[in-house]
Amino acid sequence: MDRGAVVRITDVAALAGVSPSTVSKALNDTGSLRESTRARVREAAERLGFVPDASARSLSARRSFTVGLLSTDSAGRFSLPVVLGAENALVGGELSALLATARHDPVREQHHVRALVARRVDGIIVTGRTTEPREPIRVPMPVVYAFAPSSDPDDASVVPDDALGMRLLVEHLAGLGRRRIAYVGGRAEQAASLVRHETLAAELAARGLELVGSPLYGDWSEQWGRRAVDLVLGGAGSGGSGGGLPVDAIVFASDQLARGGCDRLRERGLRVPDDVAVTGYDDWDVMSLASRPPMTTVDMQLERLGQRAAELLIAAIEGDPAHGVERLAPRLVVRASTLGDA
Repeated sequence: MDRGAVVRITDVAALAGVSPSTVSKALNDTGSLRESTRARVREAAERLGFVPDASARSLSARRSFTVGLLSTDSAGRFSLPVVLGAENALVGGELSALLATARHDPVREQHHVRALVARRVDGIIVTGRTTEPREPIRVPMPVVYAFAPSSDPDDASVVPDDALGMRLLVEHLAGLGRRRIAYVGGRAEQAASLVRHETLAAELAARGLELVGSPLYGDWSEQWGRRAVDLVLGGAGSGGSGGGLPVDAIVFASDQLARGGCDRLRERGLRVPDDVAVTGYDDWDVMSLASRPPMTTVDMQLERLGQRAAELLIAAIEGDPAHGVERLAPRLVVRASTLGDA
């Protein structure tokens, strides 16, 4: 065959010794064929460099082989890795992705939803920048929610397991001999702040360790992290390190808070972790690696979360939908803010 010639399905059929309809079934994974026949057809297609016609494939399977990725914000700190993980899994499933960002605008979101439905996508993954439950979208195709779960318990949602993440931190700090621990959260009304505090308090109590003072809530900012350190320590530790500190560890609900906290501890003449160990949450390398010292934290594995959401969506498209909330295990990342130079 000439190098410049277009390879047709009939060419593949001739090389494999089957009919064109058998080639179509083998390449689209439809029909009742022996696995040896499918393998022979695929080998022939690969040898000839056959590229299936996308429109014909869609018509045959009554699918578009595209999936919508709908983010409530401009793909940012949390939604971007979720989107990347989902896209990687979709490509592996021979699906294309259409990304739409709503930027926290309900009107814009509805516009994108209508556009995705009009394009006849096979399914939609919805994500956002917080783990607060959101209202579901109503569309005539499967939907999976990633990071930001649906408020409908029947919908499929994949979220980070924040409770497990905090248990990993407590186990780590207890193993280092830390006994008096304070908690600094972000906004008091947000689930991430509340779940992380509640789990920390329960785990410390179960181990006979002390949660010092009440939980401190504020903005998710370095400025609040610095201010919270002053509230935790009061007048202790100013002007030099040493004894008399009310805490030997501070658990911050985010890396951004923890970085501000580390800066303030250093300004007060305290050593991290010698005087006070510090932990963050999220493993945002812009914060966790730039912190002085680098931050012990929890990686929510957001790319893996996006990948899992895509796997659930593919299964739903193929007729096996999941329901309810699936919590993805995070991992502990240990660095110098708890271990020092060891």
